[in-house]
Amino acid sequence: MSLTRVESLARQALPEMTGDLRRLVELETPSDDKELLTAGLAAVESWTHHRLGPPDGSRRYDGGPHGDMLELLYRGTSPAVVLVLCHYDTVWPAGTLAEWPFRVSEDGRATGPGAFDMKCGLVQAVWALRLLRELDLPRASVRLFLNGDEEIGSPASRPHIERLSEGAAATLVCEASAGPEGAVKTSRKGVGLFEVTVEGVEAHAGLDPDRGASAVHALAELVTRVAGLGSRERGTTVNVGLISGGTGRNVVAGRASCGIDVRIPDPAEASRIDAALASLAPSDPRVRVSVTGGWNRPPMVPTPVSRLLFKQAHAAAEELGRPLPETAVGGASDGNFVSALGRPVLDGLGAVGDGAHARHEHVLLDHVPPRTALLAGLLVAGAV
Repeated sequence: MSLTRVESLARQALPEMTGDLRRLVELETPSDDKELLTAGLAAVESWTHHRLGPPDGSRRYDGGPHGDMLELLYRGTSPAVVLVLCHYDTVWPAGTLAEWPFRVSEDGRATGPGAFDMKCGLVQAVWALRLLRELDLPRASVRLFLNGDEEIGSPASRPHIERLSEGAAATLVCEASAGPEGAVKTSRKGVGLFEVTVEGVEAHAGLDPDRGASAVHALAELVTRVAGLGSRERGTTVNVGLISGGTGRNVVAGRASCGIDVRIPDPAEASRIDAALASLAPSDPRVRVSVTGGWNRPPMVPTPVSRLLFKQAHAAAEELGRPLPETAVGGASDGNFVSALGRPVLDGLGAVGDGAHARHEHVLLDHVPPRTALLAGLLVAGAV
């Protein structure tokens, strides 16, 4: 398969790849800023044309209030198509770059907002295809899909991802890898985002407390029940991360609410959580409770077709003389959508480093060439 030749060329091109990473990191693309996302996607499209030439097909999708999506098709030597998913949005607000610019340290760590999650993955994907074309190696056709709403749950891009993954030989997700050896992610938890709102009865806390029914007190009663829905044995976590309520210290609170994050490894857990949240009731009958929200992403669970894809990746890593561990993680990605449909998907094929969503976010540049070659190997395997 000549993957060592791909890695060798990638190592020679590492300064250019690092320059590309700088270029993308210096495009601030926070998920909640439509104007910056629009400008960022235009710049990314221009860069892909520079590195790969004009695509064989291109289609842009309106994201509404969210970032637009771009689908680029590059025909290979095989009619088989591999879907490559890369999001260009980040969690970092506009202005972060001014206080945290892109830098490369003496020990080869590239840092900057969004470098690890996941702009380096996009760089590696484009260069994997570029190098396969330079070497004229057999390869699948690549459908590169770029979305700008992944960090907020992919509300606009989900239906496009599900549609484009149908019939694909594989879906490769260039999210960052896990751990120092760059483990790929074969299992991810599903995510539920809920809000519990409590409506009580306001009253003066000193003059007439008994006429009131405190929404804050009722919510405090419910929070312990909600938190108790977590199950270490099942791998389910429940986090009440936000609480608000009341209008003053001397007012029996008329309203209170909390925001809840639920992570489940087993799809069956969703029914248990749904039933428990629906049955929430405080001890004071004057208080009303409502639950809104729902399941943002289903769990990614290993399937036979995805296990086969991991075996192909493992074989490519062996050819490169590299280990390729796999792992299960609590975070979710666009790969969850594809997995839930029973289609072949492999996640965590992007950068090796650490610090997603944190100020110590960084990419280990020495790992970029072999990760690029690994991805190239999967594009070759997809052509078979």
